[in-house]
Amino acid sequence: MLSHTNKSATPQAPAMPNVCPALTRRAAATAVLALGLLAPGIVLAAPTSVEIVAFAHPPVVQALQPLRTWLSTQGTQVKAVETDMESPAGAQRLQALGIKDHVPLVIVVNGSYRHKRSDGSPVELVGFPSTSGSTKGWTLDEAKDIITRAGTRR
Repeated sequence: MLSHTNKSATPQAPAMPNVCPALTRRAAATAVLALGLLAPGIVLAAPTSVEIVAFAHPPVVQALQPLRTWLSTQGTQVKAVETDMESPAGAQRLQALGIKDHVPLVIVVNGSYRHKRSDGSPVELVGFPSTSGSTKGWTLDEAKDIITRAGTRR
């Protein structure tokens, strides 16, 4: 017996060959999204990394409190960690950074404590912060600016 074909039915597109049998439609869609192929130019950047290696006692704790408070407001854009300078991990981190001098604190942003101010001049986030308007060292506002700019360059 012959089957009857309805010529008025909507034609079906031929099935796409599955080049990789293990790749399902859902896996393919996930891969495309993960690679950012659907939205070129949009990059999901990792958060800015901030490491504070410092003594865990006064006056260092008080000097860093405004920065800690500000960091806590940055949400997922900044990942901040603190290490006690007097711990074995703190000593190892200072050694890895090449810091041999006795300093009360180091702020490492995206792997470096050496940065440029917004005016382009070099600055090292090492030692106590200076007060605003000082021409020596660095200020907490400069550290915040460096952290903010580091997030926009990623």
